[in-house]
Amino acid sequence: MHASAYFIAGAFALIACSQQSGETATSEPSGQATVVRQAPAPRPFPETFEAGSKGAYEEADEALATGAWHFRDGLIGSSPQDHKTGERSARLRNLGRLSMRFDAAAGVRQIRISAAAYGTDGPSTWELWLSRDGGRTYTRTGEPVVTKGPALRPHVFAGVASQPIRLEIRKTSGPNNRLNLDDIVLETATGPAVAVGAGVTGGYFEDRTPSTTRTPTPPPQGGTGMAQDPHDSNLALGNPSGATSDPANATNYLLVHPEFTIGYNANRGIPTWVSWHLDRSDLGQAPRQNNFRPDAALPRQFYQVTAAGYARSGFDKGHNCPSGDRTADLDANSATFYMTNMVPQAPQNNQQTWAHLEEYGRSQVQRGQEIYIIMGSYGRGGTGANGFAQTLDQGRVTVPARIWKVMVILPDGVNDLQRLATDPSVRVLAIDTPNDNAVNPDWKQYLTSVDKIEAATGLDLLSALPRPVQARLQKLVDSGQAQ
Repeated sequence: MHASAYFIAGAFALIACSQQSGETATSEPSGQATVVRQAPAPRPFPETFEAGSKGAYEEADEALATGAWHFRDGLIGSSPQDHKTGERSARLRNLGRLSMRFDAAAGVRQIRISAAAYGTDGPSTWELWLSRDGGRTYTRTGEPVVTKGPALRPHVFAGVASQPIRLEIRKTSGPNNRLNLDDIVLETATGPAVAVGAGVTGGYFEDRTPSTTRTPTPPPQGGTGMAQDPHDSNLALGNPSGATSDPANATNYLLVHPEFTIGYNANRGIPTWVSWHLDRSDLGQAPRQNNFRPDAALPRQFYQVTAAGYARSGFDKGHNCPSGDRTADLDANSATFYMTNMVPQAPQNNQQTWAHLEEYGRSQVQRGQEIYIIMGSYGRGGTGANGFAQTLDQGRVTVPARIWKVMVILPDGVNDLQRLATDPSVRVLAIDTPNDNAVNPDWKQYLTSVDKIEAATGLDLLSALPRPVQARLQKLVDSGQAQ
């Protein structure tokens, strides 16, 4: 999900071009009677494309379940070569675009789009653009996405909490490969988004075949931070600070990546917290990428921390979500090297105490456990290899005084939130260490409770759980030993 340029040349390009000539959207027989009927009232997201029947690439609007969408060099595909959850998905070719002709109501916090390469085509690069002014202007959100292979794969983007928005998906990789898109999900704090504003229900559409109603299946897995159970969300235990994806909320900005979710404080240049889920689907053989870089998903007005800001400071670029927790594929590992996932961490703390704790967590996963993890920091001023410092990068990156982690450990399974309330084997392992180079390498020396971390930080770390369950789990102080 991190972009790189792909170029398909020579004979393969000729073959790909020839494949597109004369292609059709569906293998269904032609000559069926066309029934024209009024488009139904819009339904909440997801958009599954099941109501669509646009069978040619010419530019046009199409009334779908959520509202009217504009296709440019795109159609609704239902052939065996179209990768889809149900019977239909969108297909783009060349530099095609797929655009909402309506706004989703204010409050969208997360956008998820599933994509796959059409048939056996090569990779396609695409981008998500958002409009906050009714489609007059657009700005890109997140990084370009490279989609390859026949499996639909979900990609998660941060939304915006304060205004209505509309989406435009832009294929940017050129003419040789085609792209399938399906199950576009816009989520608010209270559930799926719904259409508002102009273009919601306008127009008629041709009903060539009966539409089928379906419930989208859980997205496929592949080490992108989304585990086998569709409820294994990186934010399943709650949003600890009530962060939002509003760029005006610079001290509590919600930044969503498939690999982890961040509550980011742009004034401190570091995350307040990072939340993720870990199970066996996240672990593999992908090598450590070491490509520390700014996070293009941050709003443009935020200062972009770079690796150079840590240079010769005496502090490590300390991961919150570790590289070792995302080794199922290269993209997932690469994502952990965003600077939004880093804090200035005393080298001994990072390389010994926290490294040992991270290894312990992965060992529990190998023993059949799954873990919900929240990590963060607080305070100001730590002691690194060069002594005490309060900030780096000319004051734009705060050195935290304390670094903490909460690990909720339970046997791998489904219905996790329900099991957290009833399973006596659930463990809550909480650690709070000084950000000091003289820290003890044995993390067990710093065991504490969630209650104490909440008191120190002001966060609500298990807010998705019922209050009685929170109260019980947050008082626990783990022994640090597997049961």
